Amino acid sequence: MQRRKFITTAAAALPLSLGAITTPSGSAAEERQLIELRTYEIKFGGSGQGVLMTYLKEVLEPALKRLGCPTFRVMKELGNEEPAKVWVLIAYPNAEAYLAGQHLNADAGYREAATKYNTVPADKPVYNRFSSQLLHAFQGMPLVANPGDDAGLFELRTYEGYSEDALRRKTAMFNDEEIKLFLKVGLHPVFFGKMISGPYRPSLVYMLHFRNMEERNANWSVFGSHPEWKAMVGLEKYANSVSNIRKTFLVPA
Repeated sequence: MQRRKFITTAAAALPLSLGAITTPSGSAAEERQLIELRTYEIKFGGSGQGVLMTYLKEVLEPALKRLGCPTFRVMKELGNEEPAKVWVLIAYPNAEAYLAGQHLNADAGYREAATKYNTVPADKPVYNRFSSQLLHAFQGMPLVANPGDDAGLFELRTYEGYSEDALRRKTAMFNDEEIKLFLKVGLHPVFFGKMISGPYRPSLVYMLHFRNMEERNANWSVFGSHPEWKAMVGLEKYANSVSNIRKTFLVPA
């Protein structure tokens, strides 16, 4: 009971823009999820990746699903980058669920399931560190999509704006026009979100899925030459709305 009281109180203390993620009617079409992207950097030469993967899939995922989180996806970076990184995409239905997810150790069942993960010796760490980005889903795509079993490649893109106004204009471009064009040309979105906590603010982040790199390249080519894109990108209201783009390619883990 005290744990529930703490979480409810903490959620109420969040800024209005976070606390009001779920509308009074509670309809799924009106919700805008919170999206967390975690990046676990694996210790070079370490042997803890198996422990981490077991924890993520057999302990953390079920615990978050019990809190009502509809999306939990584990990915790794394309290629053999060192240090290796494991990425986790988590969608939370609201701020209360997100806060509850940060206090899982208060639950005895979770503590028991996470025993192996939590008792790794200091000389055999699972990872160097993990970082998180917290995003607020766009109005134009309020819920994280399920890409299905055919998705063999994920493209994660971060668009930085030189100012907060630039980010607002680029967000409007997506919400009002660009997401619709993505759907037309086969740039299959998983999510779009404004970064509300993370390393590259002000920025937005989105993820696309494809069967493979060949489909990705072909569909981006269609997008780049599409007359709707050429008309859109020439509008003054969207000028200078992106100052830097970061891309990461991920595959299912």
